[in-house]
Amino acid sequence: KEYFNLSVKETITTWSLMETTVSVVGLVGVLVLSIWV
Repeated sequence: KEYFNLSVKETITTWSLMETTVSVVGLVGVLVLSIWV
C-alpha cells in the first residue's frame, strides 16, 4: 500500500527516522529531568 504517494521503502525509512527521533528526545528529556529533580 502507498500512503501520501510514498513507496513502501520511503514510508519505512520515514517511520524509522521519526521513531528514532522520538526515542532520542524522550531519553534526553528523562535524563535532563532526573538531573534537575
